Amino acid sequence: MRSKGSSNHKLSTMANRSRIPSLFISMFATFATIYVAGRLWQDAENRVYLIKELDRITGQGQSAISVDDTLKIIACREQHKKLDALEMELAAAKQEGFVSKGLIEMNGTYSKRRPLVVIGILTKFGRQKNRNAIRKAWMGSGAALKKIEEGKGIVVRFVIGRSPNRGDSQDKDIDRENRLTNDFLILDDHVEGNQGHPEKAKLFFAHAADEWDAEFYAKVNDDVYVNIDALGATLATHLDKPRLYIGCMKSGEVFSERNHKWYEPEWWKFGDKKSYFRHASGETYVISRALAKFISINRSILRTYAHDDVSAGSWFIGLDVKHVDEAKFCCSSWSTGAICAGV
Repeated sequence: MRSKGSSNHKLSTMANRSRIPSLFISMFATFATIYVAGRLWQDAENRVYLIKELDRITGQGQSAISVDDTLKIIACREQHKKLDALEMELAAAKQEGFVSKGLIEMNGTYSKRRPLVVIGILTKFGRQKNRNAIRKAWMGSGAALKKIEEGKGIVVRFVIGRSPNRGDSQDKDIDRENRLTNDFLILDDHVEGNQGHPEKAKLFFAHAADEWDAEFYAKVNDDVYVNIDALGATLATHLDKPRLYIGCMKSGEVFSERNHKWYEPEWWKFGDKKSYFRHASGETYVISRALAKFISINRSILRTYAHDDVSAGSWFIGLDVKHVDEAKFCCSSWSTGAICAGV
C-alpha cells in the first residue's frame, strides 16, 4: 500500500509539474499579447513586426485576445497602410526633386551639412579675364574654393549656357577652362545670346536647387565684387524666414522706346504710370530654398521679361514672400560692411 501511494504521489507531482509550464506559457502569451498591442501605439517603425507576432501567437490558440485588443490591432494596421502611402509619396517627391540629392541620410541623421548659400555668377563667352579677376579677388580656386565650401558652407560657380553652334570653339573653350578650374555650372539646356539673361537666371536657380540643398541661392553678375564674410553673416540672420527675397530693392521706370538701353517690349503690362513693381537690383540678390524649389518646379511656365531682376520680382509678387530691402546689397557704392561692389 505504501509503495502504491508513493507511486501515485509521484505521478500526481509529475502531472502538476507538467501543468505548471503550460500555465506559465499561457500567462506569458496573454501578457505578451497585451504588451505587444500597447507597444504598437508607441513605435510606428515596429508595427509590422509586432502585428505578425500577434498573428502568430493568437493563431496557435495559446491565448485569446479581447475585443479592445482586436480593435487596436485593426487600428494599427490602418496606420501601417497610411505609412505605406506616405512612403510612396516621399519616393515620388524624391523623383521630382523635393528631396536633396546631395544629402545622404544615415540612421535618421544627415552625414553632410547643408550649404548656407549657392552663388551663381552669370558669365558669358569671351569673359575669361573677368572670371580670372573674380577668382583672384574673392572667389578663390582649387583648394581655396574647396575651403570656402567646406568651412563657410558657401558654394560658388560660374554659370553659362551653350553656344548656338553647339560644340564650336566657344563651347570647347569653356569646357577646357572648366577642366582646369572645376568651378562652372554649365546649362546645357540654355543657349547663350544677347536676350537670354533672364532665362539664364531662372535656369540657374532651377538647376542649383536640383543640385544643392542649400539654405539660400544668390545670383551675381560677373562684374561684381562680393564680400563673402559679410554675405554669410547677413544671411545667417535670416535663417528663420522660409520664403525670403533679399536685395537692394527698387522700382524703376518702364521704358517703351525701342532704342533705349533698358527697353521693355511688354511695357504695356505694367500699367499707365510705367513703373515696375518692387524688385531687387540685378547686380546681386538672394532667395531662400523654398523659392528656388518653386522656380525649379515651375520653370517651364514662369514668364521672363527683358531683365532678369524684373523677371525674378514678378515670380514672387503673388506669393507669400518676405521682401527684405537690404542696403548692403546696393553695389553702386562701397561702404563698411557692404556685401557687393561693382567693378
